[in-house]
Amino acid sequence: MFLPQLLAKVEKGEKLAALTCYDAGFARLLAGAGVDILLVGDSLGMTVQGHATTLAVTLDDMAYHTEAVARGATEAGAFILADLPFGAYQEGPAQAFASAARLLAAGANMVKLEGGAVMVETVAFLAARGVPVCAHLGLLPQSVNLTGYRAQARENKAAERLLKDALALEAAGARMLVLEAIPARLAAEVTRNLAIPTIGIGAGPDCDGQVLVLHDVLGLTAKPPRFAKDFMQAAGGLEAAIRAYVEAVKHGDFPAPIHGF
Repeated sequence: MFLPQLLAKVEKGEKLAALTCYDAGFARLLAGAGVDILLVGDSLGMTVQGHATTLAVTLDDMAYHTEAVARGATEAGAFILADLPFGAYQEGPAQAFASAARLLAAGANMVKLEGGAVMVETVAFLAARGVPVCAHLGLLPQSVNLTGYRAQARENKAAERLLKDALALEAAGARMLVLEAIPARLAAEVTRNLAIPTIGIGAGPDCDGQVLVLHDVLGLTAKPPRFAKDFMQAAGGLEAAIRAYVEAVKHGDFPAPIHGF
């Protein structure tokens, strides 16, 4: 699936269901169960590699897992979004382009980077060179040493800054925006003010789509975040759990307003 096909779903009012994915087997399962976006997330540092944060994940790791997901999702034609890992784009636009080019060559349809105003120049550089970019605001896992794993933008000034950053990133050429762990009312305001789709994670029900870590959906996380939901317990099987998640997102049943911050 290419970006215009994905965006056409949003234009028709359809919610986008996204899940993290790290290998070929799950790529086939998720794509076949109707997941719109397979996020090859640097969360693999925790879910696959056993690290405490995402910071140890390398560009080599991301390329390897992106290739595996792309091979598994080939027949279903799923949209593949790959994270640029910490240290692979912060030096500037040229480094970001080289890293993004590697992930696109590995099979990604879009790359994701974290940060607000500081990333505007980089987003513009990538977009001008044919790289589809998804921005990421709110809780930034790559900045965990500064913020911890806490909800963000709860105060008025921080909320205003986040909205300003979102508008600037869109103007620079970002084609999608992930909003993580921010108040639901703020996520709704950002979504209303942007033309590009917003994908929420712990950001309430009013985004254009939702994403969760696959291991949280399947009940494999010892201490999942409070906005996550275990779909495996009621479904009783992998495919049924994934389909239940997709259906809940598409119908607006997940997340309920209480899941927002």
